[in-house]
Amino acid sequence: MKFLIINSFRIMVYVAYIAIIVGGIALGLYQKGVFSNEMFGLTGGLSQVADFVIFTAGGWIAASLVCGLIVTLMDIRDDINDRLPDARRDD
Repeated sequence: MKFLIINSFRIMVYVAYIAIIVGGIALGLYQKGVFSNEMFGLTGGLSQVADFVIFTAGGWIAASLVCGLIVTLMDIRDDINDRLPDARRDD
């Protein structure tokens, strides 16, 4: 049962990682250069490319932080649970 739960969470994290990056890409396409125009004064196709790059990079960073934190916490919890029986033993 533990194996099923941990692997389900891992698959969910992989799907969430891709979904967050795709969300960043979609937001970059949706902006159509408005963000870069207001922030940096870029116009035309250059602002659209800049928006795409900025939001894609932002999605990748956000996905790495969020999903990396979830995986790290799961590994810490799993490691603690593996060590608990050793702590109870009275050798």
